[in-house]
Amino acid sequence: MLGEQRRLSTDPGTRKLRAVSDDCYPDWDAVYRDNIGWIYQLMFLKVGNRSDAEDLTTDVFLSALRPLRLTVPVAEVRAYLKATARTTLAAFWRDRMGREITAIDMDVVEADTDDPVIDVSTERLATEVLDTLPDNYRTILDLRFLQGYSIKDAAAALGVTISNAKVLQHRALRLAAQNRKGGMQ
Repeated sequence: MLGEQRRLSTDPGTRKLRAVSDDCYPDWDAVYRDNIGWIYQLMFLKVGNRSDAEDLTTDVFLSALRPLRLTVPVAEVRAYLKATARTTLAAFWRDRMGREITAIDMDVVEADTDDPVIDVSTERLATEVLDTLPDNYRTILDLRFLQGYSIKDAAAALGVTISNAKVLQHRALRLAAQNRKGGMQ
């Protein structure tokens, strides 16, 4: 093999082979396994729900699949994935908000798990707060924050318009904060 490399590199009109460093990914599976956690965490932090975070994480990897070369060092692969994540988030917010978002803080989260950690006391507090709310308010908050529905999906599940779902969510959060402040401390 080495003799063949030398022969190929000395033939006129043939491109010279470039040595690949040891700190490269061996295949796409390794790229995915090594980076899926931090990309998902980043997306979850930026969009606040599981379904959108999963979709955006998938979009990042699909967007990077063609142009990304595995012969570059790991640091370059991560930098490319980070830039792709930034572009994917910008497109997401442009589509959702109808305007350009030009600066997105890209704090990378190092975590061992893909899901946010919720301790028992936090879960109990959330249940107590939700129990103080009327059914429609409790349902919108459950769909949005506990089940990870987008506002559009939550509106469809409730059979209301997206605008109505936003108003319900706002009022539910305001009432939950008032109830928490007023008597449940």
